[in-house]
Amino acid sequence: MDAIRVEDLTKQFQDVTAVDHISFSVEEGELFGLLGPNGAGKTTTINMLSTLLKPTSGRAEVGGFDVARRRDDVRKSIGVVFQEPALDGKLTGRENLDFHGMMYGIKSEERRRRIDDVLTLVDLTDKAAVLVEKYSGGMKRRLEIARGLIQHPKVLFLDEPTLGLDAQTRRHIWDYVRKLNREKKVTIILTTHYMEEADYLCGRIAIMDHGKFVALDTPSRLKDVLGGDVVSLEIAGEEGAAAALEAALKALDWIKKFQRHDGVLSLTMEKGERRIPELINFAQDHGVTVDCVHLRKPSLEDVFLHFTGRTIREQEANVGERARGRMMGHGRR
Repeated sequence: MDAIRVEDLTKQFQDVTAVDHISFSVEEGELFGLLGPNGAGKTTTINMLSTLLKPTSGRAEVGGFDVARRRDDVRKSIGVVFQEPALDGKLTGRENLDFHGMMYGIKSEERRRRIDDVLTLVDLTDKAAVLVEKYSGGMKRRLEIARGLIQHPKVLFLDEPTLGLDAQTRRHIWDYVRKLNREKKVTIILTTHYMEEADYLCGRIAIMDHGKFVALDTPSRLKDVLGGDVVSLEIAGEEGAAAALEAALKALDWIKKFQRHDGVLSLTMEKGERRIPELINFAQDHGVTVDCVHLRKPSLEDVFLHFTGRTIREQEANVGERARGRMMGHGRR
């Protein structure tokens, strides 16, 4: 059964189309990723699905409820961890959770039980009585995840949950998210522009660019689009040796792409690790010595480059330039 169903969803802000006719579904218990640079439309999509923004057109259901017509029912069935912090630093961790539980009308005794449960889940039991203003960035994100779970949501939206955190803390957050999904069976939609985060966590990924989905599949299938692994052979001797080996290797139909540069022959193929011994033997049979072999698996960064023509870092730079241009334009008015 689908926890989320989206059909032709669109959001326009004056002359800007932030989300452009996207359609997809997320199954119950799935961990689904929205991957893309800043400004791609990820947060706008989450805001529509969590009823914070009204769609311009199209429709969406979350937990079986239409996001435009049954907003209260949607809100009762979801949890949201926003990109921007929304904690009260002058309250303790437990007090933040208690206030949130009261807002949802959870009775006192049940509220205490749920708070204990979620604090245990995110390893903050020993920090429950500490003021949030004294928490580290990672502790605050964990507390926000705990807060999003107080009402026992069917669907949890995590909008850039590790933004600005160091690598070690991000890894800890990933572990909590996976544990939550696997043990509690909560359906999760995660937005991120960290390629490795989406690859590690998500069963399926949609790549967004300029408000559209340019690809949607499992991480492994998205990488398979690129044609396989890249095996690079560093050839001893002059460039002619590499050229001669390249010419001979073109007789092998399991090598899909060739690239030669400065004595290094890069070959694209499936199951590259199994082909390496065969390649070395082939080279020796043709009188060519291989000094070194490198194996590189395709990454989601490669996939993003394939579908958009740019790396995600280049996309972010362009979004930043456009934003600065708009700000300068507003300043001139």
